[in-house]
Amino acid sequence: MGTISTEAWVLPAITRHANRKELVRERYTFPDITADEVLASPLYGCMEGNMLHALQRDPIDICRERHEDCVVLGNSGVVRIERIGSSVTEFSEGDTCILFGNGIWDEQGYPIKILAYDAPGTMGVLAKSMKLHQRQLIRIPRDTSFSLPQWAAFSLRYISAWANWRVAYECWQSQMREVPPEQTVVCAWGGGVSFAQLQLAKRFGCQTIMACSGPERLKLLQQKQIEAIDRSQFNENEFEAEFLNAITQKTAGKGVSIFIDNIGTPVHRITLKALARQGVVTTCGWKRGMRSHIFRAIECLNRHIHVHTHFARYEEGVEAVLFAEEHGWMPPAPDRIWTWDEIPKLFSEYANDRITSYFPLFSINA
Repeated sequence: MGTISTEAWVLPAITRHANRKELVRERYTFPDITADEVLASPLYGCMEGNMLHALQRDPIDICRERHEDCVVLGNSGVVRIERIGSSVTEFSEGDTCILFGNGIWDEQGYPIKILAYDAPGTMGVLAKSMKLHQRQLIRIPRDTSFSLPQWAAFSLRYISAWANWRVAYECWQSQMREVPPEQTVVCAWGGGVSFAQLQLAKRFGCQTIMACSGPERLKLLQQKQIEAIDRSQFNENEFEAEFLNAITQKTAGKGVSIFIDNIGTPVHRITLKALARQGVVTTCGWKRGMRSHIFRAIECLNRHIHVHTHFARYEEGVEAVLFAEEHGWMPPAPDRIWTWDEIPKLFSEYANDRITSYFPLFSINA
């Protein structure tokens, strides 16, 4: 089997470079495609939390985990297929697709390891050329109403949101089926997946609330008719009490039916206090803290359901794409697209919370 060489921003193993938290621009070589794979040109990518976790080697060093000298990150994006393997039947050269980030999956199709993260031998969109298994692609509708950058932003966050929302809402209904959607309150801490789920919840007829800060994000919520809790208005030393008071007022004292918490440790205790009886706390990841502690007796007495999901099955990804195109469930058009040369600066700005967009986009071959 031959090899392919391309330009890439790579995450090097610690043994190769002293600086642990910088990408390196270099030639990257990978094996030619097999029968079930395609060779593709990444067009646009979207910055994701897992990319920053990888760069920070937290919670794991993925180079060490994968026993590889370097890894090409980036599992949210849009690619154009350049060449297909002999067993590929669902795609053709020239097709434009979103990445589906399932790296290794179980017998039911649920992900075990993630593409361009902890799945060995996989690579992401931070390369001028890449190879993918055919089940790591979903074709974008040919006459789509949306731009390729929007689909790049959709790729990981919206599919995660689709799969997580399905489980969370069915768990809520398992105990509270008699409560109509208009009396179901869905709240979230700010983030791209949370924003996508609140859009879904609103389409289901639920009341929606999002905690965030910053004029750009508050304006976006207003445009989407999602009620906002402006975190910047609270006293830092009294944040918990003031936030819970706001929830009490907005829910007439009943609490939140479904709380989307993809932040983690710093706010998890507040999330549980904000939940209604029979409420659901749901997550499909974490950003600020991986471990959480609960009082099991209190959670049992309140009949709280804790939902944890990890990305999605392929069929869920296809369903999400079809729903998005038909119903306009899509990230907003971007105000800025970072260039290939600006990738390290994008990582730095994202790490220091200096990016206001929930969907920071960058171009590769576009």
